[in-house]
Amino acid sequence: MKLYHSPTSPYVRKVMVLIAEAGVQGIATVAVSGTPVAPDLTLAESNPLGKVPALDRPDGPTLYDSRVICQFLDAQAGAGFYPSAPRLWDTLTVEATADGILDAAVLMVYETRIRPEANRYAPWVEGQWAKVDRALDVLETRWIDHLSGPLDIGQIATGCALGYLDFRLGNRNWRKTRPRLAEWEAQFAKRASMQATVPPG
Repeated sequence: MKLYHSPTSPYVRKVMVLIAEAGVQGIATVAVSGTPVAPDLTLAESNPLGKVPALDRPDGPTLYDSRVICQFLDAQAGAGFYPSAPRLWDTLTVEATADGILDAAVLMVYETRIRPEANRYAPWVEGQWAKVDRALDVLETRWIDHLSGPLDIGQIATGCALGYLDFRLGNRNWRKTRPRLAEWEAQFAKRASMQATVPPG
């Protein structure tokens, strides 16, 4: 199998952490780069959305979206990072919360890195951060016990989301009012899979 990869993508990192934690073997990585306004044409041949990660497999069409790829690889490895119901529904909700943080944070980054300065709209950026802020509060209050439980995709997604906030939006200081989430992240970030996938730069 072949994984289209960018080392700074938090969605790719989520897949890479799952690969490491599940002990998946035999996946080659192909480095690609691009933006919504200048997509990588090689990647677009496999994923029409032009996004990483995308997973080429020998026995079927390319899979894309980190959630699809993670569930596929978990099933292949029998790793159990998607537990049985009823815990499954909590796990998927935590994953969706973490991915929502990423979606909003990536849009904030694109606004400052891609959009010309004269066209940037500060209220829109702050609206994206408001989503992140609310989601972080929910992780701190509603989901902290889940995060402290057995390893699952919700924890992996959350660790990668918080890592991305540090990587790209560290000045926002998400830890300031969330001591339990900050403590959880500090421990989770020590995992070998997280250490091995820290984005460069």
